[in-house]
Amino acid sequence: MHIAVVGGGIIGLNAAYYLQKSGYQVTVMEQSSGNDGCSYGNMGYVSPSHFIPLATPGIIKQGLKWMMSSASPFYIKPRLNMDLIKWGMHFWKCANANTVEKNAPHLNNLLQLSKTLTVDLKNEIPNAFELIEKGVWMLYKNESTAHHEIELAKQANAYGLKTVICNKNEVQAYEKNTEVDVLGGVLYSDDCHVNPAQFMQALKTHLIANGASIIYNAAVNHFEFKNENEVSAVVYNDHKIAIDAVVVANGSWIENTAKLLHAYLPLQPGKGYSMQYQNVKNNILYPSILVDDRVATTPINNWLRIGGTMELSGHSTNKLPNRYLSIYKAFKKYYPALHIDAPTNDDIWYGYRPVSPDGMPYIGKHNKYSNVVFASGHAMLGISAAAGTGKLIEEMIANKKTSIAIDAFLPQRF
Repeated sequence: MHIAVVGGGIIGLNAAYYLQKSGYQVTVMEQSSGNDGCSYGNMGYVSPSHFIPLATPGIIKQGLKWMMSSASPFYIKPRLNMDLIKWGMHFWKCANANTVEKNAPHLNNLLQLSKTLTVDLKNEIPNAFELIEKGVWMLYKNESTAHHEIELAKQANAYGLKTVICNKNEVQAYEKNTEVDVLGGVLYSDDCHVNPAQFMQALKTHLIANGASIIYNAAVNHFEFKNENEVSAVVYNDHKIAIDAVVVANGSWIENTAKLLHAYLPLQPGKGYSMQYQNVKNNILYPSILVDDRVATTPINNWLRIGGTMELSGHSTNKLPNRYLSIYKAFKKYYPALHIDAPTNDDIWYGYRPVSPDGMPYIGKHNKYSNVVFASGHAMLGISAAAGTGKLIEEMIANKKTSIAIDAFLPQRF
């Protein structure tokens, strides 16, 4: 069987990996040159700790405070856009305790499966990428945040995750190189991290070496059908590829691609920014999420990446200085003695996270088609959930029993 994978990001490449491993002929079609995008400049976390979906109780109230400020962690560019309005209505309906309680166990299952498979993948492609298994901090400065994070740690423990709750001095004992100005933190010991660009390159090299095709600058603009519920070919640019099944995994562009298949998958591109530094003296030793400011850090030896913010402005190419400077300023509040220069516009990377209205990914066959699988909507969990998603896709293409229940991820749920 010949499987087309639309999208060459981390989800598409993991899908291709597991499909190829099971003996399928795989062609990956990526609309860009394949050297950038959300899969490259993110924080590289493989985080079972992130089992709470994005659409949480209280986020609407907090978001309304933030949404009109271009320097806040969450910003919506004011505009009249029907896709955004529909997405916002779904988000409002999903941001409640009952929905989170229903979805969190399913997200936990996906993330724990993916962590296990990522470790296996590292061993299956030896010496191709580094997986650093030392945990990730949730650091906080405020009492109310401390209470929330400690309660969340208890919930994580109930799911079998290991946490270490620390006061300021105990956090400092872990971070021996530089001062940490916090009230305390929770270390999630099961979390780990990678250099995402290195992970992406490892997958591409392995796929090509084992016979897969990766076509760049291939923007899919049409599908051909054998009958009303089966796709027979994918058309990109002026070329056509006959296929037996197709995986649509093109990140924040999946809503538009779904429309070509007469399917509705509401999704918004959530722009995030990051900056990186080389040869950092006295670098931090552990990745951390600076919870009060919604900023994340990833150190690997003397290399450091800092990132954050959620900006709903469509596929805008503008870089807003207020937003990326707020990330830098937040980092300096938590690590005041570590010297890094304020970024300029040229130092800033940005990418578009694919954000579904309920914060849950789309993974599954659509009920309109027998041979189409969708995989997107992972928001900030692309690296974390990639291996698990890839494995589930292979199981669905092969009509196997899936490793975990997928009802919460089905693409036709809206």
